[in-house]
Amino acid sequence: MIAPAVTTSFLVSLCCALLLLSPRIRRFALDHPNERSLHERPVPRTGGIAVLAGAATALGFGAGSMWLALTLALALAAVSLLDDIFGMPAWLRLACHGAAAAVLVWHAAGSAAPAEIVLLVLGVAWITNLYNFMDGSDGLAGGMSVLGFGTYALAAELAGADAMAIVSSATAAASLAFLLLNFHPARIFLGDVGSIPLGFLAGGLGLVGWSDGLWPLWFPLLVFGPFIGDATLTLARRLARRERVWQAHRDHYYQRLVRMGFGHRGTAWIAYAATAACAAGALYGRNQPPAVQAAVFAVGSGILAAIAVWVDVKWARFRGAGSKA
Repeated sequence: MIAPAVTTSFLVSLCCALLLLSPRIRRFALDHPNERSLHERPVPRTGGIAVLAGAATALGFGAGSMWLALTLALALAAVSLLDDIFGMPAWLRLACHGAAAAVLVWHAAGSAAPAEIVLLVLGVAWITNLYNFMDGSDGLAGGMSVLGFGTYALAAELAGADAMAIVSSATAAASLAFLLLNFHPARIFLGDVGSIPLGFLAGGLGLVGWSDGLWPLWFPLLVFGPFIGDATLTLARRLARRERVWQAHRDHYYQRLVRMGFGHRGTAWIAYAATAACAAGALYGRNQPPAVQAAVFAVGSGILAAIAVWVDVKWARFRGAGSKA
């Protein structure tokens, strides 16, 4: 059922995205550029509706056992759409993210120790939000979704887990359709209505796959390592400087790459390459002995750390050259 699920998801997502670009609809939720933006003209931020519509079609192709994860993602999409259009207090958004994470963790790993449950809830909630943090450059989040969920689908198919393979394939296909309109120059953005649910699914499906014995817990962390690493390091750095971490900024590694001249396309291709390398390592190491798994995760983390150092060095030189000029 994977092939028809992929085809249907792709077509539904593409048709919805084109509909959302029609003049009568696009004007309702425009992302206007500001001093912290990387885009220069108003762009609709409703693309996530198309992606979620495509992903939801998986329920009709044998992914019924994944109903809770998809239902919670759709609920978060509704909350985020209201936030995109009308605005919502940060505490209320975070409460909704935490509640969705708690429900899924309780369903998938309710027998775990209380401390483990708390950590898992925090982990899923964090990945939900970091996806939103990383959705700031054309093609970045869409491409990462294609690669990340595509990796989930391949691992699930190899493990014989049809429902997980179908829902992950459908999400990757829907993201690919969106990416056609989001790669630079982007005609449409995910918006919170897309980035929040996709982040939730990245963390939530990763958790369900671990609970079902499809892969080790480190697997989703490495697959989405470029996103997790960039957002986590940036947050830690801002906390160390005692900055207001909830305020918009342009300190992420991907934002620095764009500003240094790599552009949206160059930055996206760097992120894709890093994700592909991490995904390949995760796929290889998921069924290996513990020592090999540890080595794979360490190597993947080392690659991401090396990229971060490389960007830091270039950024310091870039700023130094700017100050001299």
